[in-house]
Formats: sequence, structure tokens, C-alpha cells
Amino acid sequence: MSTDTTASVSTHILDTSAGRPAEGVAVQLSARSGQRGAHDGRGGDWQALGGSVTDADGRCKDLPALPEGTTHVRLDFAVEPYFEDVVKKQADAQQDAPANRDSGAAAVFFPEVAITFAVVPGEHYHVPLLLNPFGYSVYRGS
Repeated sequence: MSTDTTASVSTHILDTSAGRPAEGVAVQLSARSGQRGAHDGRGGDWQALGGSVTDADGRCKDLPALPEGTTHVRLDFAVEPYFEDVVKKQADAQQDAPANRDSGAAAVFFPEVAITFAVVPGEHYHVPLLLNPFGYSVYRGS
């Protein structure tokens, strides 16, 4: 819950190639503040706060709280294991089509997605990730 001195963050992931939420994606949350380095936070060190894994709805409902004074936030999404699992499930479902299963093509072009954004105290930031094996889009949601 946000207060006057902190911001809060939430996220969810939609696999646009499947039209479904992306379940089981690890998400790490990091923050930096203006208290170290430059006065506006751009020179501060990143502080890892912890993480979560997306649920069946593609949501992380238990991301850690941001420390007071946070000015910038980074969400790191580990998408490669998710897409490797998708490819494996597709291959298992198509056991009679080994040419597709063993093509050797990369399962994902972007193995991880790191999104960095600025925050102000008292605001909530919902950051949806729209994902497919060869691209992604992100925006500030509500």
C-alpha cells in the first residue's frame, strides 16, 4: 500500500503469442534512491529488493515494498525459462512432428527483459509486459 513517502509497484505479463497470461515467470525488483550518489537518484546504486513469480493470471501479487526515498525502479523478467517450457510443451504435444520439435531454432530472442522507470512518492505504478518470443511491449497501466 502506498503512502505519502513511498511508491508501490505491481506487474502482470500477457503472452501475446498465445493470448494468455504468462504463468511461472520470475520477476526481480530493484530500486535506487536519491540518498546515495546524485541528488536525483540517477547516480545511486541499485538495491535488490526481492522478487516473485507470476501466477496463473500472469500477475505478481507479492512484490516487495519500495523503500522510502526510491526514485527509480527496475523490474527484471526472466522470460527465457518460460518460453523454453512453452516450446517443450508444444513439442510434447506434437510427438509425431519431430522436424518441428528438433528444428534447433531459438525459443526466445530476448532471454530477459529489464524495465527501468522513475517513480514519485505516493503513486502506484502498474507495469504490464506484453510478451512474445521475439518482442515485447511495456506501458504504465492502472
